[in-house]
This record gives sequence, C-alpha cells and structure tokens, in this order.
Amino acid sequence: MREFKRLTPYRDAFRMMLDDLGEILDVEEVPLSEALGRVLAEDIVSPIDSPPFDRSAVDGYALRAEDTFPAREYSPVELRVIDEIVAGEESKAKVEPGTAVKLMTGSKMPEGANAVLMQEMAERDGDVLRVLRPVAPGQNVAFAGEDVRKGEIILRKGQVLRPQDLALLKSVGFKTVKVKRKPRVGIIVTGDELIEEFDEEALKAGKIMESNSIMLMGLGRQYFGQPVFYGVVPDKEEAIKSVIGKAKEECDLVLVTGGSAFGDRDFAHRFVKLLFHGTTIKPGRPVGYGERVFIMSGYPAAVFAQFHLYVKHALAKLVGARNYEVKVLARLTERVPSQLGRHEFVKVWYESGKARPIRKKGSGIISALVESNGYIVIPEDSEGHLEGETVEVVLY
Repeated sequence: MREFKRLTPYRDAFRMMLDDLGEILDVEEVPLSEALGRVLAEDIVSPIDSPPFDRSAVDGYALRAEDTFPAREYSPVELRVIDEIVAGEESKAKVEPGTAVKLMTGSKMPEGANAVLMQEMAERDGDVLRVLRPVAPGQNVAFAGEDVRKGEIILRKGQVLRPQDLALLKSVGFKTVKVKRKPRVGIIVTGDELIEEFDEEALKAGKIMESNSIMLMGLGRQYFGQPVFYGVVPDKEEAIKSVIGKAKEECDLVLVTGGSAFGDRDFAHRFVKLLFHGTTIKPGRPVGYGERVFIMSGYPAAVFAQFHLYVKHALAKLVGARNYEVKVLARLTERVPSQLGRHEFVKVWYESGKARPIRKKGSGIISALVESNGYIVIPEDSEGHLEGETVEVVLY
C-alpha cells in the first residue's frame, strides 16, 4: 500500500475545511417542544419584563419596612392585616402605615408595600399581626424585570437550545422559535468484508459486523444533522463513484468510511477533489476532505476521532452553532506520552476533576470509546503530559 508522501498539519487542514464551508441560510420555525438541541437562527429579544410586576419571594406579609424598624421579639410591633391573597390574585387594598397584607410566594405586591415579612417572623391573632423582627426595604421582594428586561437580548443567534433556554423563552411568552434547518448528512459505508446482519458462520470466515453507520448517525443527530444512510457499498469502483455522486447532490455534508488510504481497493478518495488527504491526527490520519465530503477511516475508533476533530466542527459551521462543546479542566491520573509530529486524540474518563486515560489502544477497539466520556488533545509539538498535570478535557 502506498504511503502518504506528506501529512497536512491538523490546524492547517482544519482551517482549509472551515474556509470551504458556508453557513446554511434556511430557517425553520418550530414549537418550543421540538426545539431542544436546535440552533437559533436569530437573536431573541424579550417582549416583556420578567417578572412583569414586583412580587413576593416568600410566604408572609407585605408591609412598609419602616413600620417594622422598632420590632424586637421582646417588644413586637403590632400591625393590622387588611387583606389576604394567594398567588395569581391581586389585592385591591393599599398598604397604609400600620397595615399589612397576607400573601404567598409569587403574589403581586400590593400598592404601598415595599417589603415582605416572612410568616415565621410574626405572630398572628385574628387581624392583629405582631412583628418580631424588622425587615429592610426591598427585603423578600422580586422586582419587575429582575430576571429579564423588556427589549433585552436574552438569547443570541447560534445558541444551541437547552432545556433552560426553552424555559426562558416560554417565561416571556414565546410558543415557537426560528432555528436553522438541520443539515442533511449522507453516510456511506464501504467494504467487501462488512455485513449488516449477524451471521456467525460469516464472521468465522472473515466477515465483520458493520457498526460505523449507527455510530455516525447518532453523532450526526447529536451535532445538529439529519442523517441519510446510503447503505453498505462493496469495494467496486463504479458503485462507490455512483453513490458518492448521489449523496453529494442530495446532502449538505457526506461522510464516507473505508477506502481512505492507498490500497488497491481504496476507491473513495478518487471521486472527490480533496483539499487535503492525510493529516497528522492519531488515530485516523488517512482522513481527507473536499467538496463537502469527508473520506474517513474504516476503523470505528479512528472514525470517532475524525468526527470529533473535524466533522462536528463542520456541522457547527453549517448551522452557525456556538456553544456546542463542553470543556473542563482536570488532573491526569497517569502519564500520557505522545510522539512529536502527531496531533493525538486521547480518550479519557473524566470524573470529580480527574481524567483517567483509557489504556486500550487501537483504531478498531470500540469498547475503549464506551469506557470514555471525553478526550484530550496532544498537539504536534508536544511529547505528552505528566501524571498530575492539568489538561483540558472535551466531554462527549
């Protein structure tokens, strides 16, 4: 098999890929119930203050704070309760000096009141309220606009919508939201050795269960895409040429696994005008990209690394996503050596501020992916990290 004459440095290849891609302009309006994980197509401005009025933050009594200043447990101040309301009701009474209104958490503050006394800080006998401790003006009150101001940008274009983002949108009155269309991600798996249905005899005879497609479909959905599987294609030149051509016409991005090196039956890279072919990443160096097509390895662990180092960033560029990676700092539990000239993808298990490297190696070891929940990157100019060193972990 012919080797790569030159490997493109990871950062150079990454920049070429991103420069080649443009953001999708298509926008969809979807209900909030269907917007989780979608990417905002525009800035969102709040149409109201939230909360829309001053409200009580506790169960208790709305009153004038200055009426409570002399109050002590041994010398309580007496006030008269002039009304009682529950959350969702509005008192028509005005709090005058010497009066109070009983209310619940979330209730609108009555006119004239500027503080709320927690009910535990008072004794009640009919309409007589004995205040045992003073409160300050504004105490136990959530003021109008304290959460969000009318006209404020509450979410930015490119935000990947989370459950809390949807709660914020609903709290200010939105029922729908405009998001970017999901990119169509064509997935093509090549290889004569692959089978899709379990066959013990075939496996004993040298066949392999195909698993890249289900992994790439899951990763594609996780990172904004709409996967389209074109099946397992045998190592036949015309068949591969035909399916790649079809996928290029129908999809925004195409992922082809297998046929990425220079073997006699590695055909996939022949039908794409590649901007780069062969990079410094490990695992997965025979990755190529051009014409919105990724030519990827056949080994699952290498495919997984290639997806995280290149493909997910391509999908984020297509939809203009911003907050699509979660990164944390961690201390390595053991030394991680690396070879100069390699941009290495190292699988780790992150927990409680520590990163434990996964010992299992090999581009075909799927169980190592299962035993990890993130990765660290060792760039080309580094020989690795020492035990106890602080590293940045990208979680997946």
